[in-house]
Amino acid sequence: MEQVASFGPLVMAAGKALVVLVIGWIVAGWVSSVVRKRVNASPEIDNTLGNFAASVVRWVILLMVLVAILGIFGIEATSLVAMMGAATLAIGLALQGTLSDLAAGFMLILFRPYKLGQYVDIGGTAGTVVDLNLFVTELKTPDNVQIIVPNGQAWGAVITNYSAHDTRRVDVVFGIDYGDDIEKARAIILECAAKDERVLKDPESWARVTNLGDSSVDITARIWCQADDFWELKFGFTQAVKEAFDAGGISIPYPHTVEIKREA
Repeated sequence: MEQVASFGPLVMAAGKALVVLVIGWIVAGWVSSVVRKRVNASPEIDNTLGNFAASVVRWVILLMVLVAILGIFGIEATSLVAMMGAATLAIGLALQGTLSDLAAGFMLILFRPYKLGQYVDIGGTAGTVVDLNLFVTELKTPDNVQIIVPNGQAWGAVITNYSAHDTRRVDVVFGIDYGDDIEKARAIILECAAKDERVLKDPESWARVTNLGDSSVDITARIWCQADDFWELKFGFTQAVKEAFDAGGISIPYPHTVEIKREA
């Protein structure tokens, strides 16, 4: 009986700690959600900062919950500070990668090389930015695959942001036969560009001979559009020029192979 009684306070403390943990977890999620909605509601602040602030608030509340739970077990705040001070070196060595991700997360928010909804390439990994929190950046590929990139790797990698500017240039190469009329082919390409409403008038569309290949004269077309229209314009423009070439008698050659037989 004495042994059971001796465990009574510990069991009660564990029950209180569990209640505090559950309530704290729920409160942390609710407060972070409110912070995200309030910050993202402001037109002057982009959603990246809202998600990041919500993540910071959530972790701060959970840290306070941890301190409260330790207090239930009789560990005072001053003792906790002393313990944390003694364990700082060991924790820092064990979690140096995590701490690096945390520091990189703040740098990404400060300098904003990318934002939510932008299509980026981070060190060879491409996708649309779905989330940026304290530790990781979440990307979604065009085929709906989730990619998690640690912030430390993201900050140390080459970042290519395809959505940073409002406009983009579309480059398409067309090969024509050596016997075809180059000026006529260029005129057809520029006419197709002029007919497409997605092509911007400024900068002016451009088409020039850029290479003399083994079986074709290569003409490169450079046209400008809104960033959101990039892929649809590239595909549609390529098809339109091919059909216009067919109608105008411009051929698109393909490589030929010649088989030589040696007779004995």
